[in-house]
Amino acid sequence: MEESKAYIETGILELYVLGQLNAEEQREVEEMAAKYPDIKQEINSIEIAMEHYAVINSIQPTLGLEKQIFEKIAPLSKDGINKDKVNVNTERTTSKVVPLYNDDHLASKIRSLKFALVACIGLLVISLVALYSAHDKLSIANQQIASLSIDKQKYAATVSYIKDENKDLQEIAVISNDPTWTPVKLSGTKISPKANMMVYWHKKGQHVMLDVTKMALPENDSTHQYQLWALVQGKPVDLGVFDAQSQPKKLLVVMKEISGAQAFAVTLEKRGGSISPTMEKMVVMGGVSI
Repeated sequence: MEESKAYIETGILELYVLGQLNAEEQREVEEMAAKYPDIKQEINSIEIAMEHYAVINSIQPTLGLEKQIFEKIAPLSKDGINKDKVNVNTERTTSKVVPLYNDDHLASKIRSLKFALVACIGLLVISLVALYSAHDKLSIANQQIASLSIDKQKYAATVSYIKDENKDLQEIAVISNDPTWTPVKLSGTKISPKANMMVYWHKKGQHVMLDVTKMALPENDSTHQYQLWALVQGKPVDLGVFDAQSQPKKLLVVMKEISGAQAFAVTLEKRGGSISPTMEKMVVMGGVSI
C-alpha cells in the first residue's frame, strides 16, 4: 500500500490520463494498475474528473451550425429533397457529430495543460521573487554580522588598551615611589620653550623609561620622530626614538639602557633616528641630579 500511495503521489497518473507519457512509461503505469487496485481506481477517478471538467467547460455550438454542416456535406437541389431522406440524413449526420464531443474533450485537455503551464510559470515567478528576497535578506544579515564583528574587534581593542593603560599607570605609580629610580625632568629649549617631559632612570638596572603622562611635546609628523639622547662624559649616546601623539599607544615607553649619564636630551630627527643629534633641533634637555 505504501508503494502504491507513493506512486500515486508522483503525479504520473495524471500525465498518463492526459496522454503525456511515452510508451515505456505508459506500460509501467498499466503494470502498476494491474498490480495495485487502488492505482487502477485512481486512474478511473482522474478520467472521470477530467471528463466532468471537459463537460463543464465545453462550448455549445452556435445556432444554425447543424444546417451549415448539412449544406457542406450534401447541398440541397433546386427541386428539393424528400423529407424522409432529410430526416435520415439528419439522423446519420447527427450520429456523426458525436466525435465533436471528443474534440471538445481534447480542447479541454489542451486548456488544462495551458492552465497547468501558466500555473507553473506563476510558481516559477513566485519562487524567483522569494529567492531574490531571501538573497537580499541574507546579504543584509551578512552585513550585520560583519558590522558586529568589526564592533567586537573595536571593543576588544578598547578593552585591551584600557588594560594596558591601567598597567602602565600602576607601574608609573610604583616607579615614582621607588627610590631606586631617578626622575629626570627635561625642560624646553629656545626653539620650544613650553615643551617638557619626564624620564625615569634606574641607575643600577640601567633601565630608561619615558612617562608619556608627563610629556608635553609638539606632535611630530609622519616623516619625523623624536630621539632620546644620554650625555655620557660629554658625548651623546642614542637611546632610541619615539612619537609624541595626542592619543599615545603606551603611557610608559621603554627606551635603550644606559649605565651612566650626566644629562638627557631630545631632538627632532628624521623617522628612524640619526647617528648624531641635530643640535639646532633640540627641544628639551635636563640634567641628572647627583
